[in-house]
Amino acid sequence: MDLGLKDKVYIVTGATRGLGLAAARELAADGAHVLLTGRSKESVDAAVTELATLGGAGAAHGLVADNADPSTADRLVAEAVQHFGRLDGVLISVGGPQAGPVETTPEEAWRSAFESVFLGALRIARAAAAALGEGGVIGFVLSSSVRQPVPGLGISNGLRPGLAMAAKSLADELGPRGIRVVGLLPARIDTDRVRELDALGGDPDGARARANAAIPLGRYGTAEEFGRVAAFLLSPAASYLTGVMIPVDGGALRTL
Repeated sequence: MDLGLKDKVYIVTGATRGLGLAAARELAADGAHVLLTGRSKESVDAAVTELATLGGAGAAHGLVADNADPSTADRLVAEAVQHFGRLDGVLISVGGPQAGPVETTPEEAWRSAFESVFLGALRIARAAAAALGEGGVIGFVLSSSVRQPVPGLGISNGLRPGLAMAAKSLADELGPRGIRVVGLLPARIDTDRVRELDALGGDPDGARARANAAIPLGRYGTAEEFGRVAAFLLSPAASYLTGVMIPVDGGALRTL
């Protein structure tokens, strides 16, 4: 199936590792150009080099950026248009916020996460919306916590559902212009972040075994599986999908 990604241009934030990098890989492998971001020059350069092996020397361009910085959104859009000459979409991915229960997680951790996870993502979406034309797409990497709480992740449980509803509202606002807004809800995907969460209780193998037992498919997903879903949702092949939140969870969510 041709997803129609060849020569399209996408911004992917947080794309030097984990889910962001997995999505960027799939986009580049299918012929898209990617402006990717990360917090260090070393990690950004390494990701650009990796994507070049998939899509050629011009497949990727990197920019060191922090989603929490108010100047980031406009910088990303301007850089993508200047370097590649166009912008077709953006995938907004950020690192997971600090783990911990609602009751005891410090207020500063909530404030910091709000700036990066919520407000930073919203700024990027709004800047992209101003630059995109008909057929453009804005994607949010969220979490299964949008639909049910994840034990021990109080901040994520608090912020992700609100961002999902903001994305849903944005889909209504941008739909008349032919711009789509979609969200992805990963659960137990085998990334460094999830392995870190599994280790918090001191028994990572036991935590993984218990999580596997609660997943109908009986295993964690791979980053590549997530990346393929993300690439499809961002592509012209998904042109009639907007306002949707797609679980990538092996059936773990029990909600409809």
